[in-house]
Amino acid sequence: MEKIVFVLPDMPGGGTERVVALLANEFCKRGIETAVLLFAGHETAYRLEEKVEVFCAGEPSKGNISSIMKRIWKMRQYYKKNRNCQIWSFCVMGSVFSVIAAWGQKHYFLVSERTDPSKCKEKGIRNFAYRFADVIVCQTKEAIEYFPRDIAKKSLVLPNPIDIGKNEPYDGEREKKVVAVGRLQYPKNHHLLLRAFALFAQEYPDYTLDLYGKGKQEEELGALAEELNISSKVIFHGFSSQVKEEINVAAMYVLSSDYEGVSNSMLEAIALGVPVIATDCPIGGCRMYIEDGVNGILVPVGEVEPLAAAMKKIASDKDFSAKLSREGRKLREQNHVAQIADRFLETIKNSRGNETI
Repeated sequence: MEKIVFVLPDMPGGGTERVVALLANEFCKRGIETAVLLFAGHETAYRLEEKVEVFCAGEPSKGNISSIMKRIWKMRQYYKKNRNCQIWSFCVMGSVFSVIAAWGQKHYFLVSERTDPSKCKEKGIRNFAYRFADVIVCQTKEAIEYFPRDIAKKSLVLPNPIDIGKNEPYDGEREKKVVAVGRLQYPKNHHLLLRAFALFAQEYPDYTLDLYGKGKQEEELGALAEELNISSKVIFHGFSSQVKEEINVAAMYVLSSDYEGVSNSMLEAIALGVPVIATDCPIGGCRMYIEDGVNGILVPVGEVEPLAAAMKKIASDKDFSAKLSREGRKLREQNHVAQIADRFLETIKNSRGNETI
């Protein structure tokens, strides 16, 4: 098995980075040589096995052409040194840079599309790069249907891996916490969550809203919490590498995104048995895993009152909450990281081409 090189801008914490860390560690444990190539940073917020190589090809360029060219040159030298390595790109610009950097070299090229492809700002250059891929892994059928036919025909759906570690689902009295996990930035729409929580808190004033993640909107969200008179109830925890342990006892988890690929933190919350509410957002990742009213609740995108009503339903009906928890736990065995790693390797086996970029 050739060396697998995951390509990302950086790993400061987030769903995509979490998936890469899980897969890289799993392949490393199997004796497969594995590396993570970062082209716009050097942070690794998630634990990586000691034998997983981390190569930094540059820092954030801020659009500087000279910095971008130096980055691509370093990537080219790395790919040349690691002749015949497999390039697994988990971001659009990583795919673009890799196509340029590895031009004329022989590499298997896998692309993982991590979000709603219709929202990409660089569609033309993205589609150019994706046409060089041997296979494109998407998170839902809806994502595949967006692409031009020549890209869609070599695309397939693979689920995200789930690893809840040694955490067992919690069966005791749940703490009066509403939790959300994700970067504090568009398109996560924490503004919607704060407004819905403000309505919810009018009837359930003893609950807190615990936000895990960091991002550019933290100050803005803090100001909104002040405006809504809920600042004493909203807690900004920042990034936490132990977030599963911290949300396990929460009353509910909320995903309020305008659009989303498949949220790994949402999947982990479901698998842990935390009652989950999620917006039924494009590209259909939430409805792919949540059966409304059975193992979670789906609410319309961008609508405050239905989200607040769903929160009230879970808080007011313990039997319903317990049902969501019980049914959600069934997900933990279906998407285990070892099974998803097997499916990635099987995908490679079935999609070998001439492997020249």
